[in-house]
Amino acid sequence: MPFLKNISTTETDKELVAAFKESGDNDYLSKLYQRYMDLVFGVCLKYFKDAEKSKDAVMEIYLDLNTKLKNYEVDNFKGWLHVLARNYCLMQLRSPRNKKTTEFNADFMQSAENTHLNGEVLEKEENFVKLEQCLDTLQEEQKQSVRLFYLDNKCYNEIAAITGYDWNKVRSYIQNGRRNLKLCMDQNRD
Repeated sequence: MPFLKNISTTETDKELVAAFKESGDNDYLSKLYQRYMDLVFGVCLKYFKDAEKSKDAVMEIYLDLNTKLKNYEVDNFKGWLHVLARNYCLMQLRSPRNKKTTEFNADFMQSAENTHLNGEVLEKEENFVKLEQCLDTLQEEQKQSVRLFYLDNKCYNEIAAITGYDWNKVRSYIQNGRRNLKLCMDQNRD
């Protein structure tokens, strides 16, 4: 790309990340991102199955990268970027503008009363509320790791890439978080 400054190609990803974080100079980020634009485009194409939408996504991810890279400690940029691109695509696919809806017709219901809520359903709902309250009592690292693992179905490697935590720390945060959740839930039983 002709608008880039002449940055040495011998620098590693880690060196470019560090230089970007230290200086805030987008030329370092551009050089780094340019190495993996094909990877990001491939990930987007896999999810969107539309080349033009994928090209737009590549540019949006670059803009997101500018702010997100400053907030995370990244050891493996390529893996972290892959997860970032995948999550971006999934969020776009889940957004309300991509969901098809149909009009609700009350005539199809058997009655206006809500006869489907029984004690079992209400108890489950109460447990979900308690679980959410207990999640809020966890340390931030545990809370984030537990949410990513159990609610977002991320593996340890993905969590480490997203959060920047060491893989062994992620495992520890999940185990300790799960234990602390169980203790909190047991204490809040009626």
